[in-house]
Amino acid sequence: MIAIWLFLTVCTLLMLGYPVAFTLAGTALAFAAVGILMGGFDPSYLTALPGRLFGTVSNATLIAVPLFILMGVILEKSKVAEELLINMARVFGGLRGGLGISVILVGMLLAASTGIVGATVVTMGLLSLPAMLRSGYHPAVATGTITATGTLGQIIPPSIALVLLGDILSSAYQRAQLSMNIFNPKTVSVGDLFVGALIPGLVLVALYVFYILALAVVRPHWVPASRAEPVNTASLLKGLLPPLALISVVLGSILGGAATPTEAAAVGAVGALVLAFGKREMDWQRLQEVVLSTLRTTCMVFMILIGASVFSLVFRGFGGEELIHAFFADMPGGVMGATLVVMAVIFLLGFILDFIEITFVVVPIVAPILLAMGLDPIWLGIMIAINLQTSFLTPPFGFALFYLRGVAPASVPTAAIYRGVIPFIIIQLLVLVALWIWPSLATWLPETLSQ
Repeated sequence: MIAIWLFLTVCTLLMLGYPVAFTLAGTALAFAAVGILMGGFDPSYLTALPGRLFGTVSNATLIAVPLFILMGVILEKSKVAEELLINMARVFGGLRGGLGISVILVGMLLAASTGIVGATVVTMGLLSLPAMLRSGYHPAVATGTITATGTLGQIIPPSIALVLLGDILSSAYQRAQLSMNIFNPKTVSVGDLFVGALIPGLVLVALYVFYILALAVVRPHWVPASRAEPVNTASLLKGLLPPLALISVVLGSILGGAATPTEAAAVGAVGALVLAFGKREMDWQRLQEVVLSTLRTTCMVFMILIGASVFSLVFRGFGGEELIHAFFADMPGGVMGATLVVMAVIFLLGFILDFIEITFVVVPIVAPILLAMGLDPIWLGIMIAINLQTSFLTPPFGFALFYLRGVAPASVPTAAIYRGVIPFIIIQLLVLVALWIWPSLATWLPETLSQ
C-alpha cells in the first residue's frame, strides 16, 4: 500500500506543477526515510543508489541523446526546414492539397532530424501555418496537419523517444529473462527499435497524405491549390539533398550495422554543423545559442532520468513491482488484457507527463512484467511510442496542441485546433489497431535484417 501511496503522491505533485526530476527523487527519498524510521523499508536499497546513478549517466547508449539534440537544434537554427518547406511548396503547391502534403513531407524530415515534438510543432507552426491560411486552407485542416506532423518525432527514427525507450526496454528485457531463469539473456538495442519503427512511421505518413488527398476530392475548398511558382531545379536540389543525405547517412549507418546509434548521432551532429557553416547560417553567437539550448535540454533529460532511477528503486523497495506483477497475473485476458490496461494508463498519463517522464517512470515498472509474460520488446516499444504520440494529440490536454496554440495567430480559435486533430487521432488509432492485429508490422524488418 505504501508503494501505491508513493505513486499517487508523485502524480498529484506533478499535476500541481512541481518540477518533475526533483518531485520524483524528493518524494521517493522522503517515503524511504519514513519507511526506514518505521521499519518498513530496507536501507540496503539506498546503498545501491550511487552505483545505479553512475551506471545511468555513464551509459554509452544515452550519449546519443545530447548528440541527436545537438543535430536537431543546429538544423533548426540553420533554416534548413524553412528552405525545405519553400521548395516543397513550389513542387506541390499548384495541386489541391499540395501545400498540406508539403507540410507533411517536410515535417517528416524535420521529425527525423530533430526527434523533438515541441521543436517540430513550433517550427512548422511558425513557418507553414501563415502560408496555409493565406492560401485559403480551412484553419482546422491547417492546424491539424501541422500538429499531427509535429508528433511524428515520436516514431520517425532517429527519434530521441526511441533512444530512451530502447535503453529502458533493453534493461527490462534482461530482467524479464532473468526472472524466467534465462541466464544468457538476449538484448534489444536502440537500432532494433529504429528499424522496427520504419514501417509504422511510413504507414502513418502515407495515411496522413491520403487524408489530405481525400479532402482534395471531398472538400476541395478546404485545401485549395496555391499560386503555382516556377521550380528552380538547382535551388530545389540544394535545399533538399543536404538534409536528406545527412539523415540517410545517420539512419543508413545504423540500419546497415556500420555504426551504433551513438556513433551515428555523433556523425549527424558533425554533419549538421558542416551543413550550417556551408550555408553560412552559423556564426559564433548562433553556435553559443545552439550549445546552450542543447545543454538545457540534455540536463533536463538526465535530471529526470536520475530522479526516475531514485523513484523506481524506492518503489521496488516497498514491494511495488511485486504488487503490479500480482495485479497483472490475476487480470482477465492474460497478457493482452494486461497490455491493454498498460496502454490505457500510458495514454492517460500522456495528458499530464511528457514522454521522458513516462519512459523513465512507468516503463521500467511495467515493461519487465509484460516482457516476462511473452511480449516482443520491439513491438511493445513501438506500441508505446505511437500510443504517446496519439496522447499528445488528443484534446483537451495534448502537449502538441498547447505548442501550436502558443505560436498560432489569435484569429485561429482553439476549437479549430481541437477539431483539426480528430481525423489524425483516428488514423493513429487505426495504426495502433493494425499493430495489435499484425505485430509483424513492427517486428518483420528487424528480424529480417538480423538474419
